[in-house]
This record gives sequence, C-alpha cells and structure tokens, in this order.
Amino acid sequence: MPASDFIKKEKEEVRLQAFLAHCGVASRRASEQIILDGRVAVNGVVVTELGTKVKEGDKVTVDGKTVHLEARKCYVLLNKPAGFVCSASDEKGRQVAADLLKDSYKERLYNVGRLDMYSKGMILFTNDGDFAAKLSHPSSQIEKEYIVETSQDVTEETAKLLEKGVRVDNVFYKCVRCQVLKPRKIKIILIEGKNREIRKMLESQNIGTRSLVRVRIGNVNLDDLKPGEHRDLTPREVKGLLEMCKGE
Repeated sequence: MPASDFIKKEKEEVRLQAFLAHCGVASRRASEQIILDGRVAVNGVVVTELGTKVKEGDKVTVDGKTVHLEARKCYVLLNKPAGFVCSASDEKGRQVAADLLKDSYKERLYNVGRLDMYSKGMILFTNDGDFAAKLSHPSSQIEKEYIVETSQDVTEETAKLLEKGVRVDNVFYKCVRCQVLKPRKIKIILIEGKNREIRKMLESQNIGTRSLVRVRIGNVNLDDLKPGEHRDLTPREVKGLLEMCKGE
C-alpha cells in the first residue's frame, strides 16, 4: 500500500503493528513482538495490546523515540557477507546487516526473511510493511536458490533424498531441487526457508557445510553484486515478487 493511501486509512484507524511497519520500525510480525515487549507508547501511555489502533494525530513512540510514516518506500537488495546477523540489533554485540545500509538510506529499513550469521548472499530490506508481510508469509511459496560448498561429497542419491525430504528432530525438511554441480558443490532451491534448513538437512546425512550463498529470490538474482554491496530493486522486480506470492 502506498504511503499516501495508508495515511488516508490512518485517518480512520489502523492497527498499531501495521502503523509501525509503515514507519519502517520492523515487519508487521516483528512489530507485534515490540508491542508485547512494552517498548511502544501511544500518546505517552505504554501499550501492550495487539488490538490497539491509532489514528491521525496520535503520537507513537518506540523506546522513547517518536516514529513517523515514511513517504518513500524502499526495496533494497544486499549481498550479506558472513559474520553479520539479520536483526534490528544484537544483544551480543555482533555486526548487524542493516548497518551496511545506513550510509545510503535515511529511512529505517528492516530485513525480509533471514540468513544465519555464517551464510552469505541475498537479503532483502524494506520499509514497506505490506511488501514484507506478503513475501514473509508461509503461503508465498517464493523460490530461494543457494549455492553450497560441502566438506564431504554429495551423491546423486543424497540429492534425491533431500528432494524427497528428511526428518530432523521431528521437523520435516524438503527442498524443491538439489542439483550436484561438483562432488562437493550443490545448488539447492527452497520455498520454505526454515531456520538453518539446508545445514540441518546436510548434517542429517553427515555432510558439513563449508560455504552457503543465497543467489536468487524469486525473480531477483544476485548476479555480480559483491559482498557488502547493495542496490535498489527495480519496479519490475518488486512487481514480479509480489505477483509470485501465492496468497496470505
């Protein structure tokens, strides 16, 4: 939803978590947790109810700082290096991926989806709550492609097994496709993206992961973007990603 349309809606009343998402605080789901943690106040009163609504003229603060709707919507692709975490901040003092964008964007951007600290490659950032919600929803079914270098050989039989699916600690993991490029280099395509999914699938077959790089999300490719570099998504890429979402 464009900011102008959201502002019109806000004159009626909108849910607080949706307002925070459109202010670029965090995704709608992450904003819900921020509210539950007691970090949000409306007109000076701390609010912890997810059903709370706000309207034009209300003063909303997060951690004591006033937040405002952002007129410009940003859609950014970052090639995340290893060693950076995908979160707004890190209590352990580790490097945060969003910090790599601070010099280029005054807007408050948050990541859509995650890569673990040791993984590299594509991560999307935005301040558009609706865009983030659609792409992050489990039903979106958007493909994510990874190139993985392993510590042991991966056979064609193992690749087929990962496509069929494996159960690890009572959780079922399954990839759309696993292609052996070299004995110790594979291409994996996922649509779910559970936490550390690829690493856990490989570990279940006694195969270690030496390097994991996400090279594609839906219709957007990493191409020759170098680690630490970023670029804006094109309008066509944004439109294509939204069109790929199966539903919410």
